[in-house]
Amino acid sequence: MAKKESGGGGVALVAAVLVVLAGAGGAGGAALNSGAGGAGGAAPVESIGVRKWDAKRSARGGDVEGAVAHLGARITKQAVKQELDCHANSFGRVRDFFAHTPCTSLDRLLLAVGDGAGGEAVVSVAWVTFPGRRQARQFEDVVDVHGSGDVRPLSTTVLGMADIPFTAVHYWSETVDTTITIAESEPAGGTPDPELVDALAEVAAQLPRP
Repeated sequence: MAKKESGGGGVALVAAVLVVLAGAGGAGGAALNSGAGGAGGAAPVESIGVRKWDAKRSARGGDVEGAVAHLGARITKQAVKQELDCHANSFGRVRDFFAHTPCTSLDRLLLAVGDGAGGEAVVSVAWVTFPGRRQARQFEDVVDVHGSGDVRPLSTTVLGMADIPFTAVHYWSETVDTTITIAESEPAGGTPDPELVDALAEVAAQLPRP
């Protein structure tokens, strides 16, 4: 990777992938539309670079739909998965790190995002938690190096999409206390604005661990 800046127990530790279709109407769709400032409201004049600060604020509060809406986009599908074994779900030097420094939990989220103009992107978020802050910072020093490997994002096939590899071109990470959040995004269809794809990773990295 290349950095730009800087529960439960027993059988419940491994949860099945849950896929949610978003935006099919009802309260969820209304929540997405209310923060986007798109059709039907005052047309936003700010660039994505400006609007992402409001998006980050929503993300830090755990409002993923509102965060994406601030960027003028909407979530169409999502999948979540909770596991314990970081070593089995990683590769490269990142996997080597987990061999001697196991994580205590791994939560992963995958989003399909539409820009309202035919463009689509996918966003991967992984929350990796360690026993202490020192291990989290040491891991940050490894995962943020380009070519060091990665925690494997959930496959886009779980969303009913073609397999889309994550390249770390659009990458961001944040470390808070003992958890490091790794976010990546990729174009998935049409011609989404590269600035939007980049902002999606930066904003998603602000989301708190679920």
